[in-house]
Amino acid sequence: MWLFSRRGPSGFSSSSTAEEVTQGIDGTGLTAIVTGASSGIGAETTRVLASRGVHVVMGVRNMTCARDVKEAIVKEIPNAKVEAMELDLSSMASVRKFASDFNSSGLSLNLLINNAGIMDTPFMLSKDNIELQFATNHLGHFLLANLLLDTMKKTEHESRREGRIINVSSEAHHFTYREGIRFDKINDQSGYRSFAAYGQSKLANILHANELARSLKEDGVDITANSLHPGAIVTNIFRHSSFVNGVASKLGRFVLKSVQQGAATTCYVALHPQVKGLSGEYFSDCNLSKTTSQGRDADLAKKLWDFSMNQVK
Repeated sequence: MWLFSRRGPSGFSSSSTAEEVTQGIDGTGLTAIVTGASSGIGAETTRVLASRGVHVVMGVRNMTCARDVKEAIVKEIPNAKVEAMELDLSSMASVRKFASDFNSSGLSLNLLINNAGIMDTPFMLSKDNIELQFATNHLGHFLLANLLLDTMKKTEHESRREGRIINVSSEAHHFTYREGIRFDKINDQSGYRSFAAYGQSKLANILHANELARSLKEDGVDITANSLHPGAIVTNIFRHSSFVNGVASKLGRFVLKSVQQGAATTCYVALHPQVKGLSGEYFSDCNLSKTTSQGRDADLAKKLWDFSMNQVK
């Protein structure tokens, strides 16, 4: 994405890559979970974190693809610590099993990167009978973070190193339904608009991070929670829209980010010392950015938290 590359206060821009923004940073001793790590920016995030010494656990639906990603990383970085565990974020049972298996593994957890997502899908219900984009993009990650939080707190207490929770959101949160989150109409097929539903789930990612940040600060633990926009990137997230996928494939190299650039903000928020102590913030192009007014609505964030807790019981 070479057309818009002005550097921000961090010294980085939309054209910066994940390798560039983590150059010289030593992540040895850190353990991260990256969801949706078998392709796209999740795979690149895994590769770059592993190259900086981070032990990365990939939470993935497709274990075959995950093995291919792991083999490619280890071939490039022989000392990389990478492993894969099965995780289907659209299924609460799968999320619970993943969290249980991880919590009983004895591994520490410093970084939770909620990256996985689906976009612009036709109306479908999850295995738990919840609209699929909301279930996968928000509720799965909401439940995962809650189930892993005690392990993160234990790691922070023992290591005295800041923990970081990162929700990969999107500027698409600008294009949600008028009311932001349709609490009483999450599963309403008659009023369903696929891209607005995607925007709703991405707004939920931001509100989740904000309320989590508030709660963690109240608890006095050194764990931050932030959200980010990775940029418009050519990945298989466009697979449900043949028109958008076609246009993106043809014009992507001129106006969209590469996967290496798309993973930059995630890796920046995960590892860079400039981000230390920042919580409840929204980042874009490796710099602080602003959400819509709905994305800054503390009452809406609390309402979503309570609603989500009821959904995942």
